[in-house]
Amino acid sequence: MKKILFIFVSLLAFGFANRQTDLSWTKNVGARKIPSSKKVYWVNDFGATNDTAKVVTKIIQQAIDKCAKDGGGTIAFKPGIYLTGSIFLKSGVHLKIDKGVLIKGSQSFDDYPEIDTRIAGIEMRWPAALINIIDQKNVMVSGDGKVNAQGKFCWDKYWTMRKEYDAKGLRWIVDYDAKRVRTFLVQSSSDVTLKGLTFSNAGFWTIQLLYSDHLTVDGVTVRNNEDGKGPSTDGIDIDSSTWVLVENCDIDCNDDDFCLKAGRDADGLRVNKPTEYVVIRKCTARKGGGLLTLGSETSGGIRHVLATDLTAKGTGNGFHIKSATTRGGTIEDIHFQNITMDSVGNAFMYTMNWNPSYSYSKLPEGYTWETLPKHWKVMLTKVEPEEKGIPHFKDIYVSNVKVKYAKKAISGAGLNKSFLQNFNFENVNINAANAGEVSYAQGWTWKNVSINTTDKSTVSVKNSNGVSL
Repeated sequence: MKKILFIFVSLLAFGFANRQTDLSWTKNVGARKIPSSKKVYWVNDFGATNDTAKVVTKIIQQAIDKCAKDGGGTIAFKPGIYLTGSIFLKSGVHLKIDKGVLIKGSQSFDDYPEIDTRIAGIEMRWPAALINIIDQKNVMVSGDGKVNAQGKFCWDKYWTMRKEYDAKGLRWIVDYDAKRVRTFLVQSSSDVTLKGLTFSNAGFWTIQLLYSDHLTVDGVTVRNNEDGKGPSTDGIDIDSSTWVLVENCDIDCNDDDFCLKAGRDADGLRVNKPTEYVVIRKCTARKGGGLLTLGSETSGGIRHVLATDLTAKGTGNGFHIKSATTRGGTIEDIHFQNITMDSVGNAFMYTMNWNPSYSYSKLPEGYTWETLPKHWKVMLTKVEPEEKGIPHFKDIYVSNVKVKYAKKAISGAGLNKSFLQNFNFENVNINAANAGEVSYAQGWTWKNVSINTTDKSTVSVKNSNGVSL
């Protein structure tokens, strides 16, 4: 017989509703304009064919450049399969990938030139993505077609390197040395729309929105596990970007599904660009690390986020906030509401000491500083004073959440130097195998919350103030 723990705890002095911040900003998210379709430029007229043995990158780029030079328009493909490396869209261009069109990514690293970018919180040289929008304005990519990155060549490279690096005590740097290819990159751009399309088999992250503002991602499907279990194949990563709208998306991947990031360690603190004013709504996460994940790259701060009307089906975590003691940054004013979870790992997972073997950089003996690659030195740069590396999580609002068949209801761990502050739960019903635990937390409120556990456990609370259940 399941043990039912009903939690009806009175609110603190100011009340749950009164402590929530104004969400009127949400009406201003998303792209403010889209390119006009003045003229259609068919890549086939420039010489592109659907011969899958021929890489047509240069031909597609010629069409894009001509379209942009003429003042903008639409780039389109006749039905068929097109093999390409990195292409770079320009202002005023609408790349249209219609039903019956399949874009395949080249499986040669030579077809992805290295650019200056940021990966997993560190600025460095890295291969360009398959589709790139960099330093542009008013760009759109849409259609009912498909983009298959064919990323297994990146997965194989990573796993081979991982075995070697793990043995040398270099787990913390292998992800940066492997230089896997992203599928879709928006960087330092404004008013960009991505609508429709099915993306599959990303070599690394699928969609990264970096240093950009006023972005819309609508109706995108991600299926990254078709060719096997690819490592770090995130769905959508919103990275030090603002005024972002993500809606009507369906993601199945092998890492975080919908993820917000803002830089890592000393380099992220140097850049100091937040992710803020983000709405994620009416989306589904299937396999993957988290329905909504904030971090682990938190250095610039993540704030003013509304995640609503979301569904998790078999996802690792429901609502995951993660950082490390060298990241720094503040996570605040986060609203997670109207959520359904089925068969997740942890319904709620909050940690400030995430994945230590990856999160903390330590150089083994036998290496000389002067001969290290530049990005190794960046990763090894210490945060000084150390207090700058302590992250802070506060002002979190969770409401109207239903969870069934979870492994654990909640796992929340702050630090003795940084408590989890002002977490508020209202109208939450969880059915889980285990209730979980909370430590180093302060000022939590609960209203109309029930946790039903099969192992008869109740939530363990340690080293906390004002969190009694």
